[in-house]
Amino acid sequence: MIILSYLRMEDIIKNIKQMSVLSAESIAFMLPFFTKLEYRKGEEIIKEGKPCQSLYMIAQGFCRAYNVQNGEEVNLEFFFEHETVTNKNSYLFNKPSDFTVVACEPMVVYKIDKADILYVIGQRPEIELAGKKNLEIIVAKQERQLQLFRILTAKGRYEFLEKNNPEILQRISISQLASYLGVKRETLSRIRNKRMRPAIL
Repeated sequence: MIILSYLRMEDIIKNIKQMSVLSAESIAFMLPFFTKLEYRKGEEIIKEGKPCQSLYMIAQGFCRAYNVQNGEEVNLEFFFEHETVTNKNSYLFNKPSDFTVVACEPMVVYKIDKADILYVIGQRPEIELAGKKNLEIIVAKQERQLQLFRILTAKGRYEFLEKNNPEILQRISISQLASYLGVKRETLSRIRNKRMRPAIL
């Protein structure tokens, strides 16, 4: 991991706009509390077993959250540009993280620590609304992923991503995607081949 000394305001603003509309004054007040970090592919951003007390806003690249089940890595979620990465329960309750987040390609992220967020909120109350909205977005994404597995078949999950998150299909390897969808690679290959095969009239 490399700590970079300069910030690009437009990168942070893009992330913040996903959450809430803030005044220019509040955004300017927040900026000094962000640290710009650069991760190489394979580097850990959040480590399982350790508390996560920071938010990571992605400016470039993507990462995956996973844990180990029966000796195998199981992908839980992927995060892309202008999304925020954290472990909600660890962040809110200071518990050890139950998953690891690792960079899937070179990444640039902006990190802000919980202590700094609380200070900023105390000085600028409107920022609290943005923080709550950010956590709501994170929770909604986790709930959607749970629904994906409760309701849909493997084919249905793939079709859902095809319609709602095509970026995942374009940027993630078939092995990583198979782990995320909870199927074997061979099963996913058959699903993809059927989806790509032209209909016979």
